[in-house]
Amino acid sequence: MRLFALQESKDHGRRIAASMGQDLSELEHRDFEDGEYKIRPLSEVRGDHVCIIQSLYDGPDLSVHDKLCRLLFLVATMRDHGAARVTAVVPYLCYGRKDRRTKPQDPITTRYIAQLFEAVSCDDLITLEAHNLAAFHNAFRLRTHHLNLGDVFQEIIATRFMGTPLAVMSPDPGGVKRAQLFREALQDRLGQHVGFGFMEKRRSSGIMTSGDIVGDFKDKSVLIVDDMIVSGGTMAAAANACKARGAVNTFALAAHGLFMPGAATLFDAGPFETIFVSDSIPPFRLPDAKKTRGLEVVNTANEFARALRAIPG
Repeated sequence: MRLFALQESKDHGRRIAASMGQDLSELEHRDFEDGEYKIRPLSEVRGDHVCIIQSLYDGPDLSVHDKLCRLLFLVATMRDHGAARVTAVVPYLCYGRKDRRTKPQDPITTRYIAQLFEAVSCDDLITLEAHNLAAFHNAFRLRTHHLNLGDVFQEIIATRFMGTPLAVMSPDPGGVKRAQLFREALQDRLGQHVGFGFMEKRRSSGIMTSGDIVGDFKDKSVLIVDDMIVSGGTMAAAANACKARGAVNTFALAAHGLFMPGAATLFDAGPFETIFVSDSIPPFRLPDAKKTRGLEVVNTANEFARALRAIPG
């Protein structure tokens, strides 16, 4: 198995490669004056299983579209030069939020992204915590491998909260299944009862409204889990609702920390003791991110390495 990482995901790639006990293979990146580019492997790939690491988030130096295009072109390049198998390792998969039609003539971008990977003859795709797991699996015809929240956060949460009265909460009905799976795995790992609840939420034309909260959170530490934190408004509303119902403290767990404008207030005077996110997206949008009090970025290298080892060929 030969590992490559696009330049903008090289730090993440090095961590995965180190966990695999090998080095990254080199790529040549060449940018042209008009904004076009070429990327090619600097080693022979014929007959190899090639794995390409690229997380598809916007910024800080390239747009999400540039990153997607570079990944697709490189997958196609590897097939052109005889790679026996090509696996895309995509810690954050873009365009996953629009997975069904909710208004007339809506796009289904999850399916369109899948078709692009299929068009360049990608064999396998590994990602972390898709926005809608059923839609993700249904969209792709190539083989997909999905890492769950529990794969990344289970160990650190079990270590920190052993013996603590706990509840897991979804901040919206759409994430209930995700939160239930996390809660069940955590309950088995800890050998203790873990409560459960969720908050009603509706979003239309970008406007979010919160509703009733379901669950018993009194005298418990509450873990509010979601696939991503954007501005953090939904997570904060859920945390405040839990505290109003007697929660001792609240913690946020999200696979992907986008931290768009306004999210910094979660750390200044927000309701969370700690916000846990994975390293799928570096927290570059937060001012002085490495020193942000209450933020903990969890390394995913071992989980991606484990998924890669499980792929035949």
